[in-house]
Amino acid sequence: MKKITMIAALLFASVGAFAQNWTLDKAHSNLAFTVTHMMLSEVDGKFQDFDVKMTSSKPDFTDAQIDLTADVNTINTNQEKRDGHLKGADFFDAAKYPTLAFKSKSISKVSGNKYKLMGDLTMHGVTKPVTLDAVITGPVTNPQNKKTLAGFKVTGEVKRADFTLGSVPAAVVSDEISIRASGELVKAN
Repeated sequence: MKKITMIAALLFASVGAFAQNWTLDKAHSNLAFTVTHMMLSEVDGKFQDFDVKMTSSKPDFTDAQIDLTADVNTINTNQEKRDGHLKGADFFDAAKYPTLAFKSKSISKVSGNKYKLMGDLTMHGVTKPVTLDAVITGPVTNPQNKKTLAGFKVTGEVKRADFTLGSVPAAVVSDEISIRASGELVKAN
């Protein structure tokens, strides 16, 4: 009887150690950026089509493996001519490099629900390590559909020059690109 009890306890304990898969709720998510134009005004843009997949076995997500991909051809700054220029060879060269990607390497808790998210960002065929700030909320249970959700807000800054992203002088378009991503992830059943 002791063996059966011990096996049952080990089985239940190991269930929590199994990684859970999480998928993006696209209706409640956004992948955006901001650059400064002519050192005067900020221009905002976003990627209309992107996806995130996450695997994690810990409730605080410190073991999370996060993969993000975005379709560069869906860049939208609310100005068609500018969007075409950004997709062209002068910037993203979407015909040659149609995908932007981020693959996490580690996530560490700073305090409370604040984290540092480290990983590799690939843009314009160049991959560089980046460190981003993250705020994670949840998990919570949606009272309507009973699904488990977690909220993520990720911010940071990268340099265009690091990714050979456009030869336009920084006096025209800032070298600094502010990144803002937010969204909900849904735990797979």
